Amino acid sequence: MIAILGTGKMGEALLSGLLRAGFKPGDVLATARRAERADALRERYGVQVVSNAEAAKSADTIILAVKPQDMASLLTEIATHVPADRLVISAAAGITTSFVESRLGADIPVVRVMSNTPVLVDEAMSVISAGAHASEEHLRRTEDLLRPVGKVLRIPETQQDAATALSGSGPAYFFYLVEAMVDAGILLGMPRAAALDMVTQSIVGAAIMLRDSGEHPVILREAVTSPGGTTIAAIAELERHSVRAAFLAAIEAARDRSRQLAGG
Repeated sequence: MIAILGTGKMGEALLSGLLRAGFKPGDVLATARRAERADALRERYGVQVVSNAEAAKSADTIILAVKPQDMASLLTEIATHVPADRLVISAAAGITTSFVESRLGADIPVVRVMSNTPVLVDEAMSVISAGAHASEEHLRRTEDLLRPVGKVLRIPETQQDAATALSGSGPAYFFYLVEAMVDAGILLGMPRAAALDMVTQSIVGAAIMLRDSGEHPVILREAVTSPGGTTIAAIAELERHSVRAAFLAAIEAARDRSRQLAGG
């Protein structure tokens, strides 16, 4: 039995991914803060929606998917209901395994996970890190849960805040880029729908090339960048406006915010 405590946007994305991966609705418990949200989850997915305490007592694997600022109160609520042999997976940005362990006690195995919203289309990037009491078996169980909905990578926990900034928030950067490129198309006289189709397919195609070719992104970019051509004119403008430096600063700021969330 798997329990997802806190079925907001990411919790629901994980829930839907598990069901698409073959888990039966009867194998998954969910919790929700509001009654109308609980009713919607029951109707949409056919899962049981129970209290946090009941979910913690009943499940073999407990996924903590609440917002970082709500994690402390959730752990206080369930601490006396989590048996020592349970696997606890924390999916909240900035929350360390030691934070969870110190509030649950009893040497409970904790694995920290940062996934992202493409879990909704089975293309998530999930990074996992073991806590002090998590074994190889616990990491494998976590990988088995996440692999059907995307790629899974093990990293040291010291890199989790950076992963949150890079891949956890990463889809938003791409959507922001698409928004800007579509606006540019409209500025140049393209209909919005046509501009969106062109930009979306260009990004999908480029991502597949990058993933499947094995080439460094610089090599792929240079293949499109002819001397004195249109692409280098655009690249020069991006460099003039310090777009590369802005990305570095933005992702560093996201990393710093992840660290702040851990501190409450």
